[in-house]
Amino acid sequence: MSDDRLIVALDVPHAVAGLELAEKLGDAVGFYKIGLGMLTGGGLALALANELKQEHGKRIFLDMKLFDIGATVEAAVRGLAQFDLDFLTVHGDPHVVAAAKQGAAGTDMKILAVTILTSLDRADLDAALIQPGDLGDLVLTRAGRALDAGADGVIASPQEAAAIRALPEANGKLIVTPGVRPQGAALGDQKRVATPGQAIADGADHIVVGRPIWQAEDPAAAARAVLQEISER
Repeated sequence: MSDDRLIVALDVPHAVAGLELAEKLGDAVGFYKIGLGMLTGGGLALALANELKQEHGKRIFLDMKLFDIGATVEAAVRGLAQFDLDFLTVHGDPHVVAAAKQGAAGTDMKILAVTILTSLDRADLDAALIQPGDLGDLVLTRAGRALDAGADGVIASPQEAAAIRALPEANGKLIVTPGVRPQGAALGDQKRVATPGQAIADGADHIVVGRPIWQAEDPAAAARAVLQEISER
């Protein structure tokens, strides 16, 4: 059985490429993330999610990062919930989280709140007119408020995982960390990163790895290397 602490991001151009990658990875990987890029790369993202879930027994994390007025978020989540997804992301604003939980009511789909994207640093927040202060402190504040609003977990960089895990509000909640890079892998557009083993050691329940696996000459071997590292934690 695969170790579902590893989630592989299917950040490939379209659903056909996503299915081909999943076939290459085979039994090594049991959990996949499908994001916005696939929705605009020929569509069929939800069809891929359904095929991986129903025909291949995989778990699915739909990374939409929804943000809108409450009624719109609730309706969107209710529509997505019919696809038997495991995780769905929304922005961590309390009104968004609360609406998403209403939309997911009666299903097993977990609502994960995005704190601050792992591709951003303090300079990026300044450019976006986000309030001043230490980035890690802002992540903790957003995480706590999202969890208070009912989120089943949060998305945060591995650098903040330990601090979030220590929050009283995080008891029994999920921490999912993108921005995970095996030792020696290129950072790409990620700025707040850690190795797979460190992220798990610091309290992450799941790590998300994309390019270091799907760009590898042997994606299955790359996935097994990540799994070996986290199995030692």
